[in-house]
Amino acid sequence: MTTLQNLPPRVRLIDVGPRDGLQNEKQPVPAAVKVELVHRLQAAGLREIEVTSYVSPKWVPQMADNHAVMQGITRQSGVRYSVLTPNLKGFEAALADKPDEIVVFGAASEAFSQKNINCSIAESIERFAPVVEAALVAGIAVRGAMSCTVGCPYEGDIAPERVAYLAGLMRGIGVQRVDVADTIGVGTPRRVQAAIAATLQHFDVDHISGHFHDTYGQALSNTLAALDMGVWNFQSSVAGLGGCPYAKGATGNVATEDVVYLLHGMGIDTGIDLEALVDASAYISDFLGRKPNSRVAVAMLNKRAQS
Repeated sequence: MTTLQNLPPRVRLIDVGPRDGLQNEKQPVPAAVKVELVHRLQAAGLREIEVTSYVSPKWVPQMADNHAVMQGITRQSGVRYSVLTPNLKGFEAALADKPDEIVVFGAASEAFSQKNINCSIAESIERFAPVVEAALVAGIAVRGAMSCTVGCPYEGDIAPERVAYLAGLMRGIGVQRVDVADTIGVGTPRRVQAAIAATLQHFDVDHISGHFHDTYGQALSNTLAALDMGVWNFQSSVAGLGGCPYAKGATGNVATEDVVYLLHGMGIDTGIDLEALVDASAYISDFLGRKPNSRVAVAMLNKRAQS
């Protein structure tokens, strides 16, 4: 049973909405809208934002405007802007836009790695080694996203040993911190804690973040389980944007608004203004023509409409 004795007094959230959230949207989202979303997120108090990715527009057309978005942002002091770079070509393109951090990725599932990037886990890490090296030489921070750490759409449950293996490979190429991601949202608290414990074999708790999807409604429970292990860095997505193109039926990332409401209700500081965050959520949801996929945002917007 969780005792909630180890809760951190402060949590830092990385909003991945502009990148991970929007990348699978079918309708094109103009660069100006993405830039405005980033501006609204930083105005609400977010200090880490995953802005875009440098992937082939053939595979992810939504991110073809990466340069325009990065160059359109009015950067705020104290905010870390991260981007996804899948290979050296992507990193070189990103370099012109001066990101604070790049993100490389790997899966704890061999089948997912093959389906996602057509190579084994070990091969994928080998491919990223020169990218990580180039980033560190350029003075750019490196984060490693570890997907499918509790479950895979092709393999089912993932053993913690597989997570430790991936974390060790990432550590070996110089990755500075990692995300423990439940990519398809099948995790429950004990399984998530086992994945984090496996990651702790290679990274300390200050360099581990939780990234939970809400497919089965477990993302907040899993956030609480990670908090109880001392994890104080999490990824979330404004309005609950996003899914996973390789996982059928996987709903979006946990909504930033829902995580902030949970944390504030527990007396944990985030530095985020929830009302302003809901404004950002309403802004992008209105553009997409639907309600936010956040219970907190919907509740607060309904309350505003009634007052």
